[in-house]
Amino acid sequence: MKSLAKNALLVFSTVFLLVSVVSAAPPTQAERRELEKQLIEVEKKIAETEGIVEGYQEQGKTLKREIGRFDNDIYKTTLQIKAINLSINKLDGDIRTNQGQVALTADRLYSHKKALKKALQGIYEQESETVVEILLQSPSLSHFFSGVNGLLEIQEGLKDSLQETIDVRDQLLDEKESLANSRSDESNLRSSRSVAKRSLQSKKNKKKGLLKATKGQEAVYQEVLRESRKTAAQIRNRIFEFLGGGQLTFEQAYKLAKSAGDLTGMSPALILAVLDKESALGRNVGRCTYKTSMHPRRDIPVFLEIMKELGINPDSVMVSCAISYDGAYGGAMGPAQFIPSTWKMYKNRIAKVTGSNPPSPWRNLDAFVGTSLYLKDAYSSRACVAYSKELPNQTRTLQERCAAAKYYAGSRWRRYRWTYGERVVKRARRFEADIKQISS
Repeated sequence: MKSLAKNALLVFSTVFLLVSVVSAAPPTQAERRELEKQLIEVEKKIAETEGIVEGYQEQGKTLKREIGRFDNDIYKTTLQIKAINLSINKLDGDIRTNQGQVALTADRLYSHKKALKKALQGIYEQESETVVEILLQSPSLSHFFSGVNGLLEIQEGLKDSLQETIDVRDQLLDEKESLANSRSDESNLRSSRSVAKRSLQSKKNKKKGLLKATKGQEAVYQEVLRESRKTAAQIRNRIFEFLGGGQLTFEQAYKLAKSAGDLTGMSPALILAVLDKESALGRNVGRCTYKTSMHPRRDIPVFLEIMKELGINPDSVMVSCAISYDGAYGGAMGPAQFIPSTWKMYKNRIAKVTGSNPPSPWRNLDAFVGTSLYLKDAYSSRACVAYSKELPNQTRTLQERCAAAKYYAGSRWRRYRWTYGERVVKRARRFEADIKQISS
């Protein structure tokens, strides 16, 4: 992981150095091609790094969930240990009560034994005298028999009491053993739960360590991502100098797009994305003449009218070449790549917004406002509003996709929703990130 981060940083540092070197002088076509190549590489690295960052973020979420589960298990185990402690405390109280009862029973047993011993001794002394002697000592015959019967009853009573006390003692001793066993079981259970709690705490600590390491790695790649986006923004600054209407840095283009957006209510990022896509980063801004690329009836007469109004020699102006894989004609003008017939439709509205009279397709603010007005009309059209309702949770994305496709293909917009519209929307999202970079 560390080596990958180092490699990524090395790539971005190299690109940054290249940008710094070439920005010292006006760009050449060879430099432009090299910058475009470098931008593809940087954007590829950005995508890879975003994937790595997302992976670490997902790993972090998983670890947090696992730590949460450990916290719950530790909490439950702690409650179980508390319950066991309460049970042990109750058992300790029961054991103390039992011990007191055993002691009392032992005292009673001792007293009974002592009384029985005394009674037995009396009986023995009585038995050592002859019946004649006992009879002579007795005042009467009934008194003689009464004394003998009394001694026998005392003897039987002491025996019964002694046996009862012995039974109580045995019962208490059984209870004592049962309480001791229960306490031992509870104590063992407490030990086992304590071990489980320590194990859970150890696992939780390991997960926390992994989470900390994961956040550390994520932070490394977040820094790589910041640097790569910064580098990409710098490269785009350079490439934007190839747009029509004079040399533009990305910051300058953003300011123009923001101004146009403020005047028309459209997103600066979407305006930039359309302009970036339309001019193909300088490939189709002005390499062909109107005679070889424009529609002869629809656009050439209007183009000549515009050139006359602006006081420009039409032969001195380059327009976009025809795109062979997507139609027979080109002839789009300036940064916004309006064809002459479309520019004529928006000319007065552009003039009203910018104050330019007449407005020029090659004047940056006029071009940006023209793009913004066209996008606003398309974005608010019934077709785009209806299309946006197909996925209620993606209203903005669908409406922007439709507007961009309309900018490119007019009424045939549905055919170009994905090949053009979606690419513009994705590019707009990247520009939003670049704009945040500039703002920060």
